[in-house]
Amino acid sequence: MTTALITGSTAGIGAAFARRLAADGHNLVLVARDTVRLTEQATELHDRHGIEAEVLTADLSTDAGIEAVAARLGDRKDPVDLLVNNAGFGNKGRFLDVSMDDELRMIKVHVEAVLRLTSAATAAMRERGRGGVVNVASVAAFVPRGTYGASKAWVVQFTQGAARDLAGSGVRLMALCPGFVRTEFHARAGMGTDNIPNWMWLDADKLVAAALTDLAHGKTLSIPDPRYKALMGLVKVTPRGLLGGITSKTGRKYGPR
Repeated sequence: MTTALITGSTAGIGAAFARRLAADGHNLVLVARDTVRLTEQATELHDRHGIEAEVLTADLSTDAGIEAVAARLGDRKDPVDLLVNNAGFGNKGRFLDVSMDDELRMIKVHVEAVLRLTSAATAAMRERGRGGVVNVASVAAFVPRGTYGASKAWVVQFTQGAARDLAGSGVRLMALCPGFVRTEFHARAGMGTDNIPNWMWLDADKLVAAALTDLAHGKTLSIPDPRYKALMGLVKVTPRGLLGGITSKTGRKYGPR
């Protein structure tokens, strides 16, 4: 049986990855900040699917949290075969409305943690000649929309660059770019979502199924829904200056409040 480590595993996309991978017979290392929720999740997945589910409490906005997860990923005696870097959050407000502490915390979780954990995982995977990493980004990576979008753009560029560097090693890397997904993400950031059209919402379980298919096919970028693929196709051909104005207006109309 292989082992997958999932950060931000207790809710949303991370929880969907945990459900799917457990159902497929993978042992799990579940990572989040809330020990109680982690333990409940581990017990449920073990009882339902008969897999081993290890709990690792860690706050990836701290060096200690990142180091704890990196150490687990580097364990050669109990190796991790798949890393899902899913932990993340949003900040409510425009640039300069958000405190610098919160902006830097986002960079720590979305950028530094992803870099360090991917490095720890792939170093061990390359030695074994196999393994995979899914770094959860966002379609926000492709439009100019503040620190969140910029951090996710870094995830996409980093992941695809690292995938090229590790080509032929047996290690696969993929950036996953969902759109709006019904999770706790917006509520935790204090964002209202009543103004977002129903057609823009994605189901987390279907998203994960599509993402794992893309990873198996060797893709380095996954936009797991035809609607968002079409939107991102339009983004590619829209001039950047015009795109900035469109996304700003769209963000005010449909974005979380």
